[in-house]
Amino acid sequence: MALLRRINEKAKSYLSSGFGSNSSSYGGRFVNKNGTANVEKRGLHLWSRISWHHTLIDMETWKFLLIILSFYLSINFIFALLYFFIGIENLHGIDPSDSEWIKFGQTYFFSAQTFTTVGYGHISPSGFMASAVSTLEALIGLLSFAIATGLFFGRFSKPVAFLKFSHNAIIAPYRDSTALMVRVTPFKNTNLIDAEAKITLGMSIEENGKKSNKFYSLDLEFEKINALALSWTLVHSINDDSPLYQFTKEDFEAINGEILVFIKTFDDMFSNVVAIRASYTFDEVIYGAKFKPMYSRNDTNTKTVLHLDKLNDFEMVQL
Repeated sequence: MALLRRINEKAKSYLSSGFGSNSSSYGGRFVNKNGTANVEKRGLHLWSRISWHHTLIDMETWKFLLIILSFYLSINFIFALLYFFIGIENLHGIDPSDSEWIKFGQTYFFSAQTFTTVGYGHISPSGFMASAVSTLEALIGLLSFAIATGLFFGRFSKPVAFLKFSHNAIIAPYRDSTALMVRVTPFKNTNLIDAEAKITLGMSIEENGKKSNKFYSLDLEFEKINALALSWTLVHSINDDSPLYQFTKEDFEAINGEILVFIKTFDDMFSNVVAIRASYTFDEVIYGAKFKPMYSRNDTNTKTVLHLDKLNDFEMVQL
């Protein structure tokens, strides 16, 4: 009950956070550092609970390219084995006096030429089985390249919020009191307008002998801005209406809490609304700090320079 008494009585919790109130059913944080929900789905077969389209669209580029290359090499290896099983004599153009390894290599390259529909003509199938397999491979090749092209286009054209959050949230001096601050900045050559932000505070507390999750909406100094061209520091004033009112450094160290940040903005290049999330557990909140400036004039005073490497820079201060 000590924690419950620490929470400002003026602050009202709400139930529309999207997360349950039963804290015993939750493990770890609500949202991962990269903004994804910290949820592991079970109870259905893997093929039923995973969208492979979403997985391939969202995965890292090197993993995606590795999967494409692995599929290409593997499918041609399988078809090369089929041709080899049918008989090399059904592939005109392969010298029967060559070693088995050279024959298989030539069969593999014939498979690759058929799969990509290049068909150089040096080797050609004869007989029903070899012709049938090559026809099937050409069809699979066309379909595979269509799918791969769609995935490449989807990855390239997917609307993405090219925003980075500071690694830490901070409790900083603000006017005559303090404030919770989070910094965010665009890092690509995009034009972002009509940006909106929302911060939710989640805490696991004990009330009447039962642990539960409580969520509070934190008011911001500015919830909307017209353009997000430089850094934007989200400021929640810790006044007598804030659930963090009278919280001390020791409270942030002892309490199991999490700060959820949601931002959506309009990207005029994608001509679409993009959204991004971030999360800060209480041990990622620096008590008694302030962010250092991250933009300045250039040498000729003709441009504003945004120093992206200074996004996480802060200095300790006395509150």
